[in-house]
Amino acid sequence: MNDNAKARLANRLIALAHGIALFLAMTIICLPGLWIVLSSFRPTVEIMAKPPVWIPQDLSLDAYVAMFSGIGRGGIPVIDYFRNSLIISLTSTAIALLIGMAGGYAFARFRFKAKSAIFLGLMLTRTVPGVALSLPLFFVYSRLEIIDTHFGLILAYVALNLPFTIWLIDGFFRQVPRDLAEAAQIDGCTRWQAFWQVEFPLAGPGIASAGIFAFLTSWNEFALASQLTRSVSSKTLPVGLLDYTAEFTIDWRGMCALAVMMIIPALVLTFVVQKHLVSGLTSGAVKG
Repeated sequence: MNDNAKARLANRLIALAHGIALFLAMTIICLPGLWIVLSSFRPTVEIMAKPPVWIPQDLSLDAYVAMFSGIGRGGIPVIDYFRNSLIISLTSTAIALLIGMAGGYAFARFRFKAKSAIFLGLMLTRTVPGVALSLPLFFVYSRLEIIDTHFGLILAYVALNLPFTIWLIDGFFRQVPRDLAEAAQIDGCTRWQAFWQVEFPLAGPGIASAGIFAFLTSWNEFALASQLTRSVSSKTLPVGLLDYTAEFTIDWRGMCALAVMMIIPALVLTFVVQKHLVSGLTSGAVKG
């Protein structure tokens, strides 16, 4: 066997090893989600079985039928929870993106006093877990009388998403050459027109990536929502999972069915904007 043949064989073995490693990694990552989906179809006996039943023996749609047939009849108000989650997530994402674009553009394009200190302070807020904020926020919201409202949760989620949104958009705007906006201004555009017609389209993938992460954070957040909501009019889907728990029992199959309903919109959104997500992360991750 000559050197070229050995090199080709080595490359194929490396590629095969990478493929196997990637398959194993994806299996480990996807296994919890697959287990939730299967548990939503199987009876409680199989879910609680020890040792665990890996291959389902009895699949049914009873959990989904019970979840949707109980709407308006004293069952789990899935539609209300879904509507609340959608309103809160979309509104908080839109506000976070608007403020994040302004902040990210300012950090990327302008020089001002204490710029590095302010940016570092924003990033340090990401180190504070949401659970640690729940009790102080509860007392503040109680004084302001915005407990159990959409506004209160939207306000909390905007503050939660802003640091990462500003950081990601700032990194992406740094990749857009200043010369493009300056050339547009020389051609007669105002600074505002140069931003919307030149820089904003080029920053689109990065802004889309920031929006996806902000939406998923708001959609899946539980710690703050469980403390700041009380009634059906404001509870989100993650908090609605608690409706399947009683004093001595937990309806694991119903809980898994509602979790699947939560996963589907997020999964669809991710697949729809997957191209923008990947290009935004790879382009905006490099600082200029």
